[in-house]
Amino acid sequence: MTFARLTRKVLMLAAAAALLVTVGCSKGEEKKITLAYVAWDSEIASTHVVKRVLEDRLGYQVEMMQVDAGPMWAGVSDGSADAMVAAWLPTTHQSYYESFEGQFVDLGPNMEGTKIGLVVPAYWDAQSIEDLKKPEYADAVGRQIIGIEPGAGVMMTTEAAMEAYGLADWTLVESSSAAMASELLKAYQEERPIIVTGWTPHWKFAKMELKYLEDPLGVYGGDERIHTIVRKGLDQDHPDAYQFLDRFYWTPDDMAQVMVDIQEGMEAEEAARKWIEANGDKVDAWVEGLTP
Repeated sequence: MTFARLTRKVLMLAAAAALLVTVGCSKGEEKKITLAYVAWDSEIASTHVVKRVLEDRLGYQVEMMQVDAGPMWAGVSDGSADAMVAAWLPTTHQSYYESFEGQFVDLGPNMEGTKIGLVVPAYWDAQSIEDLKKPEYADAVGRQIIGIEPGAGVMMTTEAAMEAYGLADWTLVESSSAAMASELLKAYQEERPIIVTGWTPHWKFAKMELKYLEDPLGVYGGDERIHTIVRKGLDQDHPDAYQFLDRFYWTPDDMAQVMVDIQEGMEAEEAARKWIEANGDKVDAWVEGLTP
C-alpha cells in the first residue's frame, strides 16, 4: 500500500470515527428532558418519581426546573420545559389553562380524587367558611388565613372565596408550602385554632387530624384532578417519553407514601426510588414496550 493510499485510508477512518462521535452526541442530546414543577410537597413527590423513571428506565438525562405556577405553565407552553405533572384542574389552575390554551398538549389526569380548600384542625369547632364571619371565630385566628406562594392557584381561589364570603377585613398571608405546613404543625401541637390553604393529597393529613371547612358557595369547586401537560412536538422529538407521560397515573395513597417519607427526612430522590422499587408492577405498565 502506498503512503498516499494509507494516508487516505487513515483520513477516511478518522472521518468515520468523528461522524460516529457526532451521531452519539446528537443522540445523547436527544435524550435530555426538562420537567417543570412547583415546590408543593405533592408535586415534589410526583415529579421526582417521573424523573427516576425517565432516567432509570428510559435512559434520559432529566433537568428539574422548580418555579412558581405561572412560569411553570409558561415554560411548557413556550417549549423551555418539556412537561409537567402538576396541573391542578379544573379549578386551581383554571386561569393558567385558559391563558395558555392552544399552546400545550393536555394528556389528561395522572391522579383523581384530589381537593383544595381551607383546612383547620379537627379539634376546632368551626365547620364552614360562613362561620368565619362570626367574631368568636375571626378573633380566634386574628382574621388570618395562612397561605402559600403568591400566584398559586389555591391562593387565587382563596382570594375569590374571601370576597364571596364577605371576609374583606381578613388577611391572606403569603408564605410557602413548607412555611404553611410548619405553622400548621406548630399550632396543632399547641392545640390552637389556625386556618391554612390546603389540598389533598398532602402529608399533613397523615400526621394530624384535620378537616376542610365546608364551602356552601362552591368557590373551591368539587374534586380536583392533577393533569400531565407537555409541550407541543414532544411526541415527535421524544416518543418514548411522551408515551410514558401519557400512561403515568397513580393514586393519592401512592403519592402520600412518597410525601411522608420526604417529610420524615428522606431525600426526595431516595423516597421516589423507594416507592418505585415497591411498586414495580405499576411502573412496568407505564414503560411496557418502551426502550431506552
